[in-house]
Amino acid sequence: MTWDDLGMDATTDEPAILPDRPRTDARRPVALIVGVVATVLFVVLRVAVDLDGGAPLALDQWWDDAMASLADPVAVIVAWIPATVGGTIGMIVIGVATTLVFLLVKRPWDALNVAASIALVVLIGAPLAAVIARARPVDSLAETQATSFPSGHTAVATTIAVTLALILRRGWIWAAGVVWVLLMMWSRTYLHAHWLSDVTAGFLEGVAVATLVWALVEVWRVRRAQRLVAASD
Repeated sequence: MTWDDLGMDATTDEPAILPDRPRTDARRPVALIVGVVATVLFVVLRVAVDLDGGAPLALDQWWDDAMASLADPVAVIVAWIPATVGGTIGMIVIGVATTLVFLLVKRPWDALNVAASIALVVLIGAPLAAVIARARPVDSLAETQATSFPSGHTAVATTIAVTLALILRRGWIWAAGVVWVLLMMWSRTYLHAHWLSDVTAGFLEGVAVATLVWALVEVWRVRRAQRLVAASD
């Protein structure tokens, strides 16, 4: 029995059968490498912040001053858009909606990927921010709690963007994701809710979680399908 006999051709990208067929994806080892590198860089940045006792790095202060010099009422309103959409409630709505859409179109593995990625990035980031308790810029226009590192908004935005780009395999999704993540990073620093190193850490956390979870789910999906095929032989 072959993959074709089961409607599981390894080279097709037909969305209707994508979640339930094994295929070799050359992006998987790349995703693993990127995920590991992002994790290492996150740890290095965390150590750098810790060595300064949580105080802003030189680049952090420079960037915060630059954002302050560009203060503009209209830009503040614009900055609040991604900050609001990418907040806790907004991200929960987006995550649940995306998961449900994948379930409705019969792509359970992709639904699992989205749900697991978002849950993991929150479970890692929120407690970590509370433990590190880094102070935000004193002129913050948003949150004031000492939970600045890493940026949760940026981490979740990056996780969703990278996860959807890996799943859907479309260049325009990658482009839209880059724009969304950069907009979020700018928004959080323009509102002085985070230091530049905070949003950089959030970006690295999101990349690490999205790539590693995607690779893990793909391996699980492929091996399960292979076991089902072997059992049918």
